[in-house]
Amino acid sequence: MSAILSSPPAADLALPSHVWRGAEQAAQEEFVLPTGLPPLDAVLPGGGWPVGQLVEVLQTRPQQHVWRLLVPALARAVQAGRGPVVLVGPPHPVFAPSLAAQGLAPERLLWVKAVPPAARLWAAEQALRCAESVAVLAWLPQVQSAELRRLHLAAQQHRRLLFAFRPESARAQSSPARLRLLLESGEALKVHVLKRRGPPLVSPVLLPPWQALLADWLRARARGEAAVGEVPSLAVAPPPRARARRPLSHAALDRTPTSAG
Repeated sequence: MSAILSSPPAADLALPSHVWRGAEQAAQEEFVLPTGLPPLDAVLPGGGWPVGQLVEVLQTRPQQHVWRLLVPALARAVQAGRGPVVLVGPPHPVFAPSLAAQGLAPERLLWVKAVPPAARLWAAEQALRCAESVAVLAWLPQVQSAELRRLHLAAQQHRRLLFAFRPESARAQSSPARLRLLLESGEALKVHVLKRRGPPLVSPVLLPPWQALLADWLRARARGEAAVGEVPSLAVAPPPRARARRPLSHAALDRTPTSAG
């Protein structure tokens, strides 16, 4: 009885890194890449994107603001690795000069055109198993939970950054994702953290609109603190009439998988 009475309270017991209390945020992930967005890093376990884990991003409809969320980390990832960022079934083309201005070299993107759901899954899994790939971004509107788990396990095995984009209607479905986000566009980009290793996050993370970033850059440039190449830019292709007559060379390769298994 004396031993029980002298035991330290549960709150004082040290827990291994993969265990956390429900009322607390997990101390760290096994491998983390900072998002480059301090307000978001502050609410994510370990302070960044979990490497080797599935990150699920839900949207009402596919939009370009995913690049506002991901470009800072992807730019850092490609600087550290030699391989490409693989895009599987993206719904919109990206504007290469914009990505370059933000530090993400367009020639490091590998665009995989795959329309059937089985083909997208096949392509995403093969990209995760590729020794040279830095990250995989897959748009999977019709994927099932068991299929997501396959990708999640492949990302774990090969320690890859993996982002899966799904419609908001999938919110009620189960998911093996370590981190689950819901994006809401508006004057500022709202990032709802639906699932993380820790307590629920009641309020969304607000990322400043692009206009505010541009204003900050102009003020910094006036003070001589910013270089021309650092101008913030949206990764959105301009309207057809605004494009240069000479088409940009496509750094992203088009490949269509011929097998679903």
